[in-house]
Amino acid sequence: MEPRHPQYSKEEFARLGDEIYHRDIYPQLQPDSVSKIVAIDITTGAWEIDNDEIVASKRLEKRYPDAQIWIVRVAYRYVRRFGISHNQQEKIA
Repeated sequence: MEPRHPQYSKEEFARLGDEIYHRDIYPQLQPDSVSKIVAIDITTGAWEIDNDEIVASKRLEKRYPDAQIWIVRVAYRYVRRFGISHNQQEKIA
């Protein structure tokens, strides 16, 4: 299988992904969706939701093999956080 190539600049990719999420997806989500992962094809607007980023992405790719996927964690500003949390700092000290 040939690797997918980006069709958008990083800035446009992020802008489109966030726009689709806030306009079309977020209003449809249920309260139990908090912290789940949403995989969005920014070309078609199609999306999948799951607890696992890979599972959501694979389901979307199965439907849209050329999907340009943007990932969002519901109700969070980030998908993953890097670094040491306050609890981990206390354990280290």
